Amino acid sequence: MVLNPRVPVRRMVFHEITKKAIEQAVANCRDVDVPLVDAQETRRILDRLYGYEISPVLWKKVLPRLSAGRVQSVATRIVVERARERMAFRAATYWGLDATLAAEGQSFPAALVGLDGTKVATGRDFDQQGNVRGQATVLDEGRAHGLAAALADRPFSVRSVEEKPYRSSPKAPFITSTLQQEAGRKLRFTSKRAMQAAQRLYENGYITYMRTDSTALSVEATAAARSQAASLYGPEYVPAQPRTYNRKVKNAQEAHEAIRPAGETFRRPDEVAREVGADEAALYDLIWKRTVASQMADATGSTVSVRLVAQTAEATPRTTEWASSGRTITFPGYMRAYVEGSDDPDSKLEDRQVVLPALRQGQEVAAEAVEASGHSTQPPARYTEASLVAKLEELGVGRPSTYASILDTIQYREYVWKKGSALVPTWTAFAVVTLMERHFPHLVDYSFTAKLEDDLDAIAAKEAERVPWLSQFYFGSSSGPNGGDPGQPGLKELVSKRLSEIDPRAVNSIPVGNGIVVRVGRYGPYLERDSTGERASLPPDIAPDELTVQRAQELLALGNREDEPLGVDPETGLDVYVKTGRFGAYVQLGEQPDEPAKKGVPKAKPKRASLFKGMHPDEITLEQALQLLSLPRVLGVDPVTGEEITAQNGRFGPYLKRGTDSRSLTSEEQLLTIGLDEALAIYATPKYGKGSRAAAPPVRELGPDPATAAPIVIKEGQYGTYLTDGETNVTVKEGWEELTLEQAGHLLAEKRAAGPAKKRPGKRRKP
Repeated sequence: MVLNPRVPVRRMVFHEITKKAIEQAVANCRDVDVPLVDAQETRRILDRLYGYEISPVLWKKVLPRLSAGRVQSVATRIVVERARERMAFRAATYWGLDATLAAEGQSFPAALVGLDGTKVATGRDFDQQGNVRGQATVLDEGRAHGLAAALADRPFSVRSVEEKPYRSSPKAPFITSTLQQEAGRKLRFTSKRAMQAAQRLYENGYITYMRTDSTALSVEATAAARSQAASLYGPEYVPAQPRTYNRKVKNAQEAHEAIRPAGETFRRPDEVAREVGADEAALYDLIWKRTVASQMADATGSTVSVRLVAQTAEATPRTTEWASSGRTITFPGYMRAYVEGSDDPDSKLEDRQVVLPALRQGQEVAAEAVEASGHSTQPPARYTEASLVAKLEELGVGRPSTYASILDTIQYREYVWKKGSALVPTWTAFAVVTLMERHFPHLVDYSFTAKLEDDLDAIAAKEAERVPWLSQFYFGSSSGPNGGDPGQPGLKELVSKRLSEIDPRAVNSIPVGNGIVVRVGRYGPYLERDSTGERASLPPDIAPDELTVQRAQELLALGNREDEPLGVDPETGLDVYVKTGRFGAYVQLGEQPDEPAKKGVPKAKPKRASLFKGMHPDEITLEQALQLLSLPRVLGVDPVTGEEITAQNGRFGPYLKRGTDSRSLTSEEQLLTIGLDEALAIYATPKYGKGSRAAAPPVRELGPDPATAAPIVIKEGQYGTYLTDGETNVTVKEGWEELTLEQAGHLLAEKRAAGPAKKRPGKRRKP
């Protein structure tokens, strides 16, 4: 349409790549929906106006090369707000009692819920500041152990038994956002990885279009799902009438079906797995199960809630109230095929069944054990990719088709980094969000951002026009006919007015407490105490919600002690210092010269050496510092080659060097103890691959990789535990003992799909 073609133009519409779908699309072409094109063009221009106006403000007031975006800035704010909640959170400790009771030859658990008619506090009874809400009784350790002792061998009596029917219906088929969330929970896929796998499945005709807001299934898809459910699980697992899903997502575009297997009959996951890669096979299996389960019968059963009482053996007995509940699933229904958040429906069914013995009111039961247990309230959980997608969807911010790119962008721009699967905001993100909230609050307001989506939908529905709407947004409401307060400034005027009002020091300061702030500087974040001006570098791996006042004071104290030498080097007569930098603590011989560098001559730097792992700056001695500064150590000369052998500490760990031949060492301590004979023995050992010694045996063997058939093993390496298939390595910090073959395969596939690490853009040289 933009090119003004001279030939007739028609629009083909299809949602799956199958012969029938393409034939129907060719036979039923329609005119181009110009308002829909206008809405898309408006969205594109809106995003550029937002980015082109706000990003330069961030460059001038925070840091160069930052970016702002209509949705990415809001997504960043969501993550920062969660971190603020965690920083403001104050944990509360409380104790409870758990009993193991027995009746009819069967044991079952019960928890203390009341004491003398007053509720006993649990985690939900505390606010974010650790204060108890209402009139709940908070048990401390002493009272809890005293109650447990006073209830030993006491009889428990059933006060009430309440039984209710249980029914659970299947979830709707996948839309884009729910697919990303469930792929993250079940397969540990990032949103980007899930959408890449879905794209490949769609392009090869295995699934329908994967960017959709609709939960609806076509008549053919519904029939296919019901047919497969009946053949696999039996006719009783299929309801008499097909299920329909008409859940409306805010700002949804109902142009497509839900994400489902393509065709009038669904290919089984085992058939597809033989034709596609590991990621595609896992995702297809997820989509197939969800689609089939969506047309299956409800799961039914019953839930039982029991209340019991027991009196303490004291001079003045106290009455304790206990609760126990159970659930029995009599007909699993759709759970035979799919349980949300679980890889194995059968095991999940077992988890959901807690069977209590047949109890009746007034019945006495025996207490096998009564134990006190301590608890602490937990801060709100950090967002993961899956939960952030759910939050964006809940707020109506952005489109499901853009969620993957949004998550990728905020990580690439270093607003967010990952700690495990959790999203952690950087200090730069705090500064950017602070600036936006103080000076452009409506641009990161959740309701305003969602309203923009409504306005764009109005353009698509011919209820508004593109040019007047954009004019109003950019130049102000007085320039456009779409309503708004007369004289309300547009984005252009707002930026020009606010630019001079923004105080860079204010927006780049994040308070920690006790007069300590984090400053976001050109060379990284650092701590500063306002009253004294003391400064200290911040370790790059400390999350904002982990920086307590006490930790900040320790870092400042360490930084302040840097001016006090440990002692004097007897050989040079220079002072020896312990200092901290962006990348950790180090020792330094002498002081940094004050003279400016001469043109063309690099400025002289004092000798420095990083601390070994396990060394603490507060505990290092002069002797240890001098040993570190002695590196690299000359061990001697190889009698065969005549080359000097040295022991050095490098970026990738300790190693030996002989000419151009390097060999890794097993520990940093070896740098100080290894002799020439040991070094010659290492060089006499044949080199294996990139290493310096024979490969250590694996600590665990998992089996063949589902994608490559190469054996997957877990090894202990120089930098910790990792899994490998011989070509690709993935670090596994925790939980490697429980890692399954399938999970390991997914982790390796994700690493292969990610490719080599992206290079950060270099600094632009001044002309």
